[in-house]
Amino acid sequence: MELRQLEHFVAVAEEQHFTRAAERLAVSQSGLSASVRALEHELKTPLFSRTTRSVRLTEAGQALLTEAERTLAGARAARDAVDAVRGLLRGTLTLGVEQCVAGVSTARLLAAFHREHPHMEIRLRQEGTSSLLDGVAGGRLDLAFAATVSPPEWRGDLVPLAREPMVVLCSPGHRFAEEGARVVWDDLHGESFIDFHPDWGPRRAADEAFTAAGVRRTVALEVSDVHSLLELVHEGLGIAVVPHHFSRKPEAGGLVAVDVAGTHRPVYESVVVLPPSRAMSPGAKALMALVRAAPPR
Repeated sequence: MELRQLEHFVAVAEEQHFTRAAERLAVSQSGLSASVRALEHELKTPLFSRTTRSVRLTEAGQALLTEAERTLAGARAARDAVDAVRGLLRGTLTLGVEQCVAGVSTARLLAAFHREHPHMEIRLRQEGTSSLLDGVAGGRLDLAFAATVSPPEWRGDLVPLAREPMVVLCSPGHRFAEEGARVVWDDLHGESFIDFHPDWGPRRAADEAFTAAGVRRTVALEVSDVHSLLELVHEGLGIAVVPHHFSRKPEAGGLVAVDVAGTHRPVYESVVVLPPSRAMSPGAKALMALVRAAPPR
């Protein structure tokens, strides 16, 4: 079993398509197929279920994927460590991030990193919190910027980025929009909510706060991006409980942010998710140096 074969296998697993995987790796499709078949022959089991329309992992393929990602991450870390000793920072930095995460400007941070380390390839993956944790744990991600991570979920290092209250965001015509209004938990009963999918940080923070307050709610409209959420609130299709910095976005102009009074006030926290220090790649260490040097946003 060769690292090249594992790289080919992981690419097909991620793309779920041999042609796209071959294009991504800049190899011929026939060569890629032969490499995967040789790996299956060596392991004596099919790794993919192939049809004319799709390529999906078998149970054996799913088991191999986790170990293959870990092995490739270890090989990259070994190469990067040798380059770092030689005074070179090469290789790949793979960063996972929640959208609109508070406390850091991802674009500015990566631009600064690229200026300092132009030979490092940067890869960015935007995912929900659980996927980010799995990615760092499995070595697929060097580090991640996530939100609302509880200690039982992650036993590695968590570096705080930001902490802020969450607010109720509503349209000007909503009953909560009276100037200076504050709401209590009982006021939220029976309202229709717009929110993100359950794995996104703001949704997790809101769910935890509602559970702690003993208030049930209905999320009628689920979205996967901030702009869609703000548009739906603008149209009066529901209200949203969001981190306070969402209310300062240009797209939120005209919407009303209302505080939640009383106990169990919803709070949004963002963190850097790091692997154990001994497993941190040189690229991750260099990026963290920039995070710690930059003023929080």
